Amino acid sequence: MSIWGKLGGAAAGLVAGGPFGAALGALAGHFLVDRPTSAAGAGGLTGADPGIAFTIAIIALGAKMAKADGVVTGDEEEAFRQYFRVPPSEEANVRRIFRLARQDTAGFENYARQVATIYRGNPAVLEDVLDGLFEIAKADGVLHPGELAFLERVAEIFGFAPNEFRRIRASHFPDREDPYAILGVSHTATDDEIKRTYRMLVRENHPDRLIARGVPEEFVKIANDKLAAINAAYDKIGAERGISH
Repeated sequence: MSIWGKLGGAAAGLVAGGPFGAALGALAGHFLVDRPTSAAGAGGLTGADPGIAFTIAIIALGAKMAKADGVVTGDEEEAFRQYFRVPPSEEANVRRIFRLARQDTAGFENYARQVATIYRGNPAVLEDVLDGLFEIAKADGVLHPGELAFLERVAEIFGFAPNEFRRIRASHFPDREDPYAILGVSHTATDDEIKRTYRMLVRENHPDRLIARGVPEEFVKIANDKLAAINAAYDKIGAERGISH
């Protein structure tokens, strides 16, 4: 079944249980539930579809990001729907989760901590979540200061160092970034270091690896776009240095 069909059931549970209450905890491994971190960690993802948890993480944090500049609009909701090609039959479910998250009084930091708890020990998935949020943020072609501050704080809660955050950000705005920043290497890195880093990034961002991590197939466009930025950065550096794939 498509992730959107599964999401419909989760959304129905949300309505029945109230905004991010116990119903969602049962569906997605104590996901986004207002309870101590230790309890959330104990729940993990046992018996839950990791694709649902991942999808709701992006929708819910995307909804919180919509409030980052103090103005709540439907732009992020529309960006999610269009970018991730939500079928018409599931638009209402996506809209419902967005609006429930916006209405929830819990701050975005609480949401981010619980997402970090769910994926503790799996930073690759946390980076996948950040990638999704960046795609929503840049839907209008601009990364607004409020969105940037939001994403920096989420990345910090997820455990990413500032240089790692810069690398992730650079892969979504490659035209404005130094190709070395996109690969996350210094200008003084050796050719071998650049090659190793490039191959590692290609491996970690291959669509098959995302799917193996539980990222739904509907989100593979994120990986394809990120890979394109990584390849372009490596090609530019390679042309300057005379190195090849």
